[in-house]
Amino acid sequence: MKKLELKFENEEGKTTTISLDQPVEPVDESVVSAAMDTIIAENAIFSSGGDLIAKKSARVVERNVEEIDIGV
Repeated sequence: MKKLELKFENEEGKTTTISLDQPVEPVDESVVSAAMDTIIAENAIFSSGGDLIAKKSARVVERNVEEIDIGV
């Protein structure tokens, strides 16, 4: 399963991550950047470390899990 992770800096200087399941691919970098700008400008997300003040990064993460039969 893939996730789009948006990483922001908050007022305390800590990183706040927003994860979105099943991003549209291919990911449009300009759309992601503009969405992050809007999130900051509208103060749309609550962070325990204060308001989000800057974009840090964005990435698509894929996690693969394979069960191992251990005979239990």
